[in-house]
Amino acid sequence: MAGDLLSFSLLCLSSIIIIVNPLGATLIYVSLTTNLEKPVKVQIIRDACTIALIILIVVGLAGTVILQVFGISLEAFRIAGGILLFGIGMEMVYAKTSRTKLTATEKYESRDNEDVAVMPLAIPMIAGPGAITTTIVLANEATGMSTLAWLVIFASIGIAIGITYFMMRHADYIIRKVGQRQYRVINRMLGMLLMAIAVQFVITGIKTAFPLMGGS
Repeated sequence: MAGDLLSFSLLCLSSIIIIVNPLGATLIYVSLTTNLEKPVKVQIIRDACTIALIILIVVGLAGTVILQVFGISLEAFRIAGGILLFGIGMEMVYAKTSRTKLTATEKYESRDNEDVAVMPLAIPMIAGPGAITTTIVLANEATGMSTLAWLVIFASIGIAIGITYFMMRHADYIIRKVGQRQYRVINRMLGMLLMAIAVQFVITGIKTAFPLMGGS
């Protein structure tokens, strides 16, 4: 039981941090707030991280209900989520900003807009489709485990958002230290890890939906 909880904890922490991608969110934040005053930037960071945190916590709590309302099995959602995460990971490997996180139109429209905290920073940059999908899948897995599993999910969300908040607050320093080349290297490594997690989601979903394929 302890081993399962430890594995689940590592999966939660790694998958949520990777899909939120604090470094990528920080670079987008910098590009959208270049001409704003520091107090405005600080408020944007607080609002974006708070809204993203609330969204992921609500999704985590209501994930099971959402699937039940739409009549979607966990296995189907896990496979679909794995495919989505695999696509995001592929774009990360090719050093691109995933279109599920930020489209060119959204970035262009936000350049002269001070109200970027909700859109596109909180949604979909931080709490995007990938993060929401991952949270719902993990929440449904935690249903059959102990209460600690739920605490692990919410702690992982809090850590991911906390890292994002910290990096945004220190964006100037990070930008000076992390150039585009270093960012591409880090992004590609995280993309490979995300693709591996996505493939595992799909494999687990297929084995559960079709037990004979898993040798059961």
